Amino acid sequence: MKLMQRTTALIAAISFFAFSQVAVAASGVMRFVEGEHYNALAMPVATDVAPGAVEVVEVFSYLCIHCYSFDPLLNRWQQRQTEDVQLNRVPAVFSPDWEIMAQAFYTAEALGVGEKLHVPYFNAIHADRANIRDQSVLAELANRTAGVETDQYTQVFNAFSVKGKVMQAKAKTRAYGITGVPTMIVNGKYVIDAGAAGSFEGMLEIVDFLVDKERAAQ
Repeated sequence: MKLMQRTTALIAAISFFAFSQVAVAASGVMRFVEGEHYNALAMPVATDVAPGAVEVVEVFSYLCIHCYSFDPLLNRWQQRQTEDVQLNRVPAVFSPDWEIMAQAFYTAEALGVGEKLHVPYFNAIHADRANIRDQSVLAELANRTAGVETDQYTQVFNAFSVKGKVMQAKAKTRAYGITGVPTMIVNGKYVIDAGAAGSFEGMLEIVDFLVDKERAAQ
């Protein structure tokens, strides 16, 4: 009788454990594995958000066709987020042309028209094939799209503060260990790229998983 009771208890314990593992897997806790789907930075990078918030960074470039394709997905993802999740963008600088567009990004930000110029910058390069090496082309785009005076755009584009932001972006890119874009960083700790994730959609699923992980840790 005691043997039967012990056997029944053991079966119940095994069943409970198996059910728990299924439930955990279904919740996403076991779906993504560090070192396989994402990597943890050995040295976390300081975030730029309020205490209690979770920072999600996209490292990107306007000149990257993959970033151009990813951007609509990322925008839809951003619209679904609660107030404690903050998306910040950091332009990668892997060549002189990429540096020009990093300057353009921070110029728009400094002028308060970052949202108005974000998609037009992408479209100018990938749809219109604009010559972004010609600064006047960028200034004319800002004037036509966001109403920024050409002289004002040029002045801010060449400002020391904007060039300083580009240098900071270079430093952050090195700190993140970025070798390609688009790449996502969660709370300055975790790095996710589309290659390991398998797709852009998969990359955002891993971001969601890590955001929940950070919320739980806080």
